[in-house]
Amino acid sequence: MAAIHPFYDAHRAAMEAAMRQRLDLAEPMLRERANLPDPDGIKQEVMDEFEIVLGQMPYVGGSASRMSDFFMRLIGFMAIGRVLRRHGVSLAVIGEIERESFKAQLLMVPETERLASGRQFMSRENQALLREQAAKSRAEEYPEDFVYEFVEPGTGDNFDFGINYKACGFCKFAARHGDQEILPHICGLDFEAYATRGIRLERTQTLAGGASHCNFRFSRLEPT
Repeated sequence: MAAIHPFYDAHRAAMEAAMRQRLDLAEPMLRERANLPDPDGIKQEVMDEFEIVLGQMPYVGGSASRMSDFFMRLIGFMAIGRVLRRHGVSLAVIGEIERESFKAQLLMVPETERLASGRQFMSRENQALLREQAAKSRAEEYPEDFVYEFVEPGTGDNFDFGINYKACGFCKFAARHGDQEILPHICGLDFEAYATRGIRLERTQTLAGGASHCNFRFSRLEPT
């Protein structure tokens, strides 16, 4: 088994706790939708697979790269997908379980905190940081990292700003480890991640779907 990079090892306890919480939230769906009679056994199998995934995670700059957080928050879904596929669960059901358990986990954070995080993401200060990191990403210092560009809205556009991902760390990971089949589920989690923070994400294409880039467009959700 590959050694875990020291940066991820330092965050390991928090990542494992998040995975256990996610699996607890998914347990009813494992029984009812995936028809798995031993969810405790499945949960342990996922945690064992997560140990393997941790050793496979590429280092992309640690705390200096915003994409490290994306890997740490979402890479565990690769472990869930792998285990459920081995148990014959359909891709559609796997996608439902991963999306709904992720949303339930996000909603455990108080609304005030989630919306404050959304406002920070949409702020001018963060947009400036995104421009800076997008420029750095194109140097491709870390081969397994994301490569992206910041998109300014043009005349007639109805978004605040956008990001075009020209290369995706999750796509690279999936290609390296044979996870292409479950890769689209990771893409689907983005909508929940932003909506629960009061942000509308519009995206019409993805690298995982064969496009030249992922076209993320962000705007503020109107209060309901």
